[in-house]
Amino acid sequence: MDENSLDELLRWVVSVDRRLILMGSMKKHNIVKASDIAHETQRSTQNISRALKEFENKGLIECLTPEKTTWKKYILTNTGKQVLKKLEGEFL
Repeated sequence: MDENSLDELLRWVVSVDRRLILMGSMKKHNIVKASDIAHETQRSTQNISRALKEFENKGLIECLTPEKTTWKKYILTNTGKQVLKKLEGEFL
């Protein structure tokens, strides 16, 4: 992924609190679930689920359990890892 695309994704993540919160959780945990992040950050599960869906649509995360309807588990994609690396220090 080129620098301009990474910078664009970086701005997209930082523009909404729930996205930055999600990236912070992804930094601490290799595998995440919406309910765990919601509990950890005192946000609603719906708020975090929305962020997870946004990240999945942007190709930043991948669902490990797509066949499930609840308790889905997610990991960062290579693109997600690149964005996280750029966020570290300055935003996280």
